[in-house]
Amino acid sequence: MPGATAPVRLAEIVQALGGELVGDAALEIRRIASLEAADAHSISFLAQARLRALLDTTQAGCLIVRADLSEAAQARGAVIVTADPYLYYARLSRWWAERRRAAVKTGVHASAVIGEGVRLHPTASIGPQAVIDDGAFIGEGVIIGAHCHVGAAAVIGAHTRLAAHVVFAEACRIGERGMLQSGAVVGGDGFGFAPFEGRWEKIEQLGTVQIGDDVDIGANTCVDRGALDDTVLANGVKLDNLIQIAHNVRIGEHTAMAACVGVAGSARIGAHCLIGGAALIQGHIEIVDHVQVSAGSFVMHSLRQPGHYSGIFPIDTNANWEKNAATLRQLYTLRSRVRALEQQNKTP
Repeated sequence: MPGATAPVRLAEIVQALGGELVGDAALEIRRIASLEAADAHSISFLAQARLRALLDTTQAGCLIVRADLSEAAQARGAVIVTADPYLYYARLSRWWAERRRAAVKTGVHASAVIGEGVRLHPTASIGPQAVIDDGAFIGEGVIIGAHCHVGAAAVIGAHTRLAAHVVFAEACRIGERGMLQSGAVVGGDGFGFAPFEGRWEKIEQLGTVQIGDDVDIGANTCVDRGALDDTVLANGVKLDNLIQIAHNVRIGEHTAMAACVGVAGSARIGAHCLIGGAALIQGHIEIVDHVQVSAGSFVMHSLRQPGHYSGIFPIDTNANWEKNAATLRQLYTLRSRVRALEQQNKTP
């Protein structure tokens, strides 16, 4: 996390986060920096073998490395040796941010609007122009940013943070230690309409959104409320910016999605899945645990086995598309049969 702050000694970092320090424990570190931008008072990390050559050029005062790179890294300065440099960097970034982040003032800003029957923990912070509707519950250490709207009977668990301009709608719930970035909308109406005589009749969305602990939702991401049952995000789910989660979708624990993913209604996505950016997931299908979907793929049917899946198919008339898709799925088998026939023809 770049940026100047009060310097810390390497000894303080290792005391807080662990690792094996080799080098000057009194060296002052003023920032966390990339390998390319680091100077003598920066700490950086090397997590990928393909960046090994940067050891010879980086000016970092200290490097976070694996044991197999320790000797080479020591030749140019101090090192912190750890099993997973990227994880160490993640924890260091949080520790660093906590040191530099201004303390949040508890209490309710004078311009905020608090409805009747709101249960507001005394350690919570409600920012300027925020609106908390009747009967909402705001837990210990919760931070509600400026211009947020928390709907009636909504529940926000301890130490969850809503950045400015978040909408958290009526009767939705989120657990502890969540993070909603600016522009996120949780609990907006799902897209439900019934056709009638050339027009559309709205289907009232009667469900809610239920979110577990340690869930992050990125900027301008939308999680729609359920039509009848609830939309559910389990513990540890991570959603990037500009993602659409439609009504009645269920996402399992610790699944992560990159930006611009679209998940259609009533899809079921398992735990520990990784969904690449701009992937599209058809509604009413199931994806089991431990599935990885490549960026830009279109998941058109259920994925019932763990693994890594990819697929993009050109648009066509629906009739041609169905025929070509069916043929495409047989190409590998047809290729094997052709090779077998070729071998038979070569036999004297």
